[in-house]
Amino acid sequence: MSKSHTNRPAKLALSDGTVYSGTAFGAEGEAYGEVVFNTSMTGYQEILTDPSYCGQIVTMTYPLIGNYGVNPEDVESGSLSLRGFVCRELCRTPSNFRSTMPLDQYLREAGIIGLEGIDTRALVRRIRIHGAMTGVLSTTDLDDKSLVEKAQN
Repeated sequence: MSKSHTNRPAKLALSDGTVYSGTAFGAEGEAYGEVVFNTSMTGYQEILTDPSYCGQIVTMTYPLIGNYGVNPEDVESGSLSLRGFVCRELCRTPSNFRSTMPLDQYLREAGIIGLEGIDTRALVRRIRIHGAMTGVLSTTDLDDKSLVEKAQN
């Protein structure tokens, strides 16, 4: 089993002190940005390549992401501008005749950190109630206090 398919821990800390723990996919490291959400049921590849998400950590509200993989025809721009990507569950084995690679590999190659396995409904509810917040998404620093401090600065 490749490293991308192992249970790598990751955390998302918000500037209000809330921390979500889950499993990493995509790249490793740390990413900072405004935490936002998207309610689309499909089109995650277009969202990933949409320049309007530049510098943001995007949370998908639909519970399963990655089921049709990634292909060159569905890109909105030549690169990924977002900082991080969050979903409830990542489909690691896409099923679509147009798919050229799984989402995990696509994000890894683009240097984007992904987080799965958190309660995205609770995260979106928090953003809706309290407004936009800065967050830090990390696979390297997993200390809650340290991550919250980074998110607040």
